[in-house]
Formats: sequence, C-alpha cells, structure tokens
Amino acid sequence: MAATGSEKQGGEDVKSFYVSTPIYYVNDAPHLGHAYTTVAGDVLTRWHRQRGEKVWYLTGTDEHGQKIMRTAEANDVTPQAWCDKLVEESWKPLWEHLGIGNDDFIRTTEKRHTDRVQEFVQDLYDKDEIYKGGYEGPYCVGCEEYKLPGDLIEAEDGTKLCPIHKKPVEILKEENYFFKLSQYGPKLLEFYAANPGFIQPESARNEVVNFVKQGLQDLSISRSTFDWGVPVPWDDKHVIYVWVDALLNYATAVGYGANQEKFDTTFPANVHLVGKDILRFHAVIWPAMLMAQGLPLPGKVVANGWLMVGGEKMSKSNLTGIKPQDLTSHFGVDAYRWYFLRAIAFGSDGSFSWEDFTARYTSELANDYGNLASRLAAMVGKYYGGTLPEATAAGEPEQAVRDGLSKAVAVADLKIGEELDFQGGILSIFDFVKQVNGYITEQEPWKVAKDESPEGRARLATILYTAAEALRGVAVLLNSVMPDTSQKLWESLGAEESLGALSDQRLLEAADWGRLSPGATVTKGAVLFPRLEEKP
Repeated sequence: MAATGSEKQGGEDVKSFYVSTPIYYVNDAPHLGHAYTTVAGDVLTRWHRQRGEKVWYLTGTDEHGQKIMRTAEANDVTPQAWCDKLVEESWKPLWEHLGIGNDDFIRTTEKRHTDRVQEFVQDLYDKDEIYKGGYEGPYCVGCEEYKLPGDLIEAEDGTKLCPIHKKPVEILKEENYFFKLSQYGPKLLEFYAANPGFIQPESARNEVVNFVKQGLQDLSISRSTFDWGVPVPWDDKHVIYVWVDALLNYATAVGYGANQEKFDTTFPANVHLVGKDILRFHAVIWPAMLMAQGLPLPGKVVANGWLMVGGEKMSKSNLTGIKPQDLTSHFGVDAYRWYFLRAIAFGSDGSFSWEDFTARYTSELANDYGNLASRLAAMVGKYYGGTLPEATAAGEPEQAVRDGLSKAVAVADLKIGEELDFQGGILSIFDFVKQVNGYITEQEPWKVAKDESPEGRARLATILYTAAEALRGVAVLLNSVMPDTSQKLWESLGAEESLGALSDQRLLEAADWGRLSPGATVTKGAVLFPRLEEKP
C-alpha cells in the first residue's frame, strides 16, 4: 500500500498514526507467530486509514548479532548473503501474500540505518552516557541477551537454561561499553505513573514496573568477541549490541538524522506491537535511550501473547513453527487474517488447532456471514431481476437493524481503533451479522414475496433493501480485517458505482443509513467462503 503524503490541518503538518511491529530475526523463515503480530498491525493501521487518518506502518528485519552469524556459518554462507536470501525469498513475499500494507520495510544492514545508529551512539558517548567496562555472565544467543541468574531455569542435570528457548546459556566474559541505564530507573517509574496506558496489557505493565523497582543495571551496549554488527564509531574493535542497533530502527526508518520534516511528522510511534518476551527491551531500554537523547517517548507498547501448539510457544527452535501458507492454502488469506484476531484475546496466550479454525470458519464465516450475502443477492436476483429495490415500508424491525449497525460501528471503533481489542471489535461486528440473519429469518421475505399487493411488494422491497444496507455497513467494518472478501461484497452490492471505492468509505459514516442507491445492480458472485475440503 502506498504511503500517503504529508497532510495539513490549519496550515500545520499532521502527525502520522505510526505503528510498528518488532523487526524480526532472519535466522529462519517466518512462522505463524511472526505473522500474528504483523497482521494485527496491518488491521490496526488499515482501521485508522479507513477513519481518514494519515498512517505510517513499519515492519522489517533484524540482521545483525551472533545468532545470525552462527546461522549463516552453519549454512556455509556469509551473514549478508543469508539475510538477503531470507528477506527476499521468505519475509517480503509472505507479507505480500497476507496483504500486509506496510509503508516501509527496514533492514538493519541498510546504510540509512547503520549510519544513524553510529551517530546516535556517538552522541550518547559524547554526553558521557556511555563508559567502558567489563562483564561476565550467562548469555542466551537466541535472545541475544545477558540473563540475570534469577531468570534462568534448571534442567534435570543442573544445567542452566534460557526460560524462553529452553537451551543452555553460555557464560561470556568480555570487554564492553555500557550505557548508564541504572540512572533512568526513577525517571522511568515517574513516566509509567504519569502514563498508565503506556504498557499494555495491565499484566505486562505490572511486570515491567516491578522489574524497574528492583533496580536497573547498566546495559552492555557493545560486543567484542565477534564482528557481525555495526562498528562502535570510536572503537572499531567493538560492534554495537544488536538490541541497541535494532531498537533504533523505529527512529532511523522515519528520518532520524536524515529527514527532519518526516521525522517530526511521524516519530514517535503511537503503538509499538511486541511479543511479551521482548517487552523489557521496548518498555525499559528503548524509553531510557530516548530520554538520554532528549527525544519523545512512544504512545503505547503493547505486548501480545504467544501462539501455543501442544502447550509450547510456537517457534522454529521448538519445532512447532507452522508456515502461514499451510493455512492460507486451505482456509484462504482473509479467513487467516480473521481467525487469529477473532479466536485469541490480543495480549493473552492462545492455542491454535486445525479443528478450532475449521469450526469457526464453518460457523461464523461460511454459515453466518457468507450465507447471508449469498441469500440476499439471490433474493434480489429472483424477485427484482438483480436491481436493488427502494425501501418504503420501514418499521420497528428495520429501526432495530439500523440501531444495531450504529452500535456495531461505535463498539468496533472503540475496541479496535483505541483499545486494540481486536477480538472484541470483531465479535461486535459478527453480533450484528447474526442480528441481520435473525431479521431475515423473522421477516421471511420468501413468504412476503407471495403477496402481490402493493403493500406486500413494498414490504418485500424494504426487507431486502434493509439487508443490503446492513451488509454495506459490514463491508466497511470488515475491510481492515478481510479486505479481499469485503471488496467482493462491496462489488456484489453494486456499491462501487454509486459510492465509490471501498477504501474511500469512512468508518464512522458506515452507520449513516440509506447510502446504497435503489436501482443499483446486485450480483451473486462467487461464494465468499467456500466449503472446506478435507484437511491436507
């Protein structure tokens, strides 16, 4: 999706609604967990675009560090060659396949990033925020993080393991440069108190606050035992710690140190979407770095839960990684985008199973939503030759549908657009779909059609127009979640010819009743959600 240009209100540039995903390690191809966060960000930014807002959506890849270097060595290629292959053959194609409308894709090996990282760290060094020292302690290469002894778990043989990767940590001893993170504890606690919504969900906020209250240690911001990273500008025997490098993508991608106008109208992010295992980096280290540099802090850091399979976090290292294409080839891309946000409360862990996906697809998408669209198109075709009739006999049942649409718009906009409660927002829309199905069942248009009187014809026309107008609202509401299906429905209703492009419809106007023009051509296209074949 192309980025919008700078917009102005009252002669001043309007800040973009800026959303980021984590930048993902390219040690392997993406799995469902990566796609879960990226689809959530896409739905959120599409939602704000549908509101008519200026939006910027960033994703990308984290390509430095010891983990990438070892993976490349194991595959007998250079780290850069490994990253290039994975990004171009796996990551970017998947986001295109899933309809991700990111405005930028940042790679941490790009010069536009590495130059700015060196400048940022040099500035901190010049401000006496960085000093030289040494460190010895347990290190997880998978997390690219020194671990506190209390964070580790113990195997049966007494070996200390990373709690996330369930693999032994390495004891590293090396010369490092350190960022004075410890002095920012009180400032961070003060900021958390003044901005209670900064870390979400509440359980994540409590974890971070308690962690900071225990006292922060200074942060090692360089490594000297390998060279795959951004060189420390004043000491080329060191490379910048991969997490300091990675976090800065949120600034470098939007013009930090290179395009001040873009930076001023985009930064900071309104929402950082992160996995809960990298929460501390984003809610402690990142804001402390920004404070040290005198830059504004993000609006929200929102930690989503883990996707679980067989009780284990989905990951390549656990051999539970499932390719998104395994599911999209069976259920379709739109159903895939819908399912994980519908089935799992964002911020909580959730389990995936083929059986659950199949049941929800059949019940909610095929039977409730898809069947409603098919029935409406078929009846308009049968009774009115495919021409949408005019409603002239509306009463209380129709008013209830109108009220239901208004409620769905208001609730979904609050849940998705503000609270990032994707599940709650989607459920409110599908509650309305169920209401419209109930309206059709109660009004029995197939029986009303037998009444050839003017009153009967007027009643039939009103029922069908009401159902069509309700579906018009649903198409707008679900466009962020299921864009291809919504476009098919939009065209089926004949809305394109009178109302214009679906992407131009404003969310909060979706409840304005009577927007569909009588006389529009309603067509019965392909089934929105075909019957599922047997599981492959």
